[in-house]
Amino acid sequence: MKELRGRVAAITGAGSGIGRALAVDLARRGTHLALTDIDTDGLAATVAECEGYGVKVTSQRLDVADRDAIYEWAATVPAEHGHVNLLFNNAGVALVADIATMSDEDLHWLVDINLWGVVNGCRAFLPHLEDSGEGHIVNLSSVFGLLSIPSQSAYNISKFAVRGFSDALRMELEIARSCVSVTTVHPGGVKTNIARRARQDPATAAPVKPGQDLGEAFDRIARTTPEAAAEQILAGVERNRRRVLVGADGTFLDLVSRLPAGLSQRVLVQGARLDRRRNRR
Repeated sequence: MKELRGRVAAITGAGSGIGRALAVDLARRGTHLALTDIDTDGLAATVAECEGYGVKVTSQRLDVADRDAIYEWAATVPAEHGHVNLLFNNAGVALVADIATMSDEDLHWLVDINLWGVVNGCRAFLPHLEDSGEGHIVNLSSVFGLLSIPSQSAYNISKFAVRGFSDALRMELEIARSCVSVTTVHPGGVKTNIARRARQDPATAAPVKPGQDLGEAFDRIARTTPEAAAEQILAGVERNRRRVLVGADGTFLDLVSRLPAGLSQRVLVQGARLDRRRNRR
């Protein structure tokens, strides 16, 4: 996918953050857009930003946890645009919770969005991407799909699974000599709303001091803007990369993940204990 002008891209979670930045960057490059988000106000703002570039933009509210809705959207996009070339499975949520105390409801909420939203998106769009004669799927994993983190076990479940699923899908498409390829994205800290919208189990020790906003604390350590993340992701698509590490912290944590498990996990355990003691003061 070396030429993006005139192509059609479908993006989930386009109402803010990386999804919005991808939409605007693609519109600037002349790519037509089919956008979705559960946040209709945010989605409308993204549409307004993209329409000034002279590309066709369609949008609809979509909960990616709804399998039937994804399949309906996948059929609608080529009907409205004539074809579809790119799928960005970007929508995602976060949960701060320990395994022992997290609720089944919170666990299923996260996995249904972060994992099944990706799986169903790929399965629903794949025939349409192949019909276009040239297609590319971009699945958003995370650095937490490379390295396990205490209090992020549910998120780790979903993001490690997205990584494994995407790697297998790419190989299967290569074996079949398909016209569709796959790139997996592992962002580090990107300044989005995901931390502000995260659920937190009250039984889990907070990663921030009492009274401190989780989103503000995340913003202080998130080094990458959504716009920079989008630029790196699209460069990866143009080069047909298997994986894209977003941000310097993404590259660093990828290196940490390659250390012996006993070493990296001991460091993470000690760090988490220090944080919890500090936050109790």
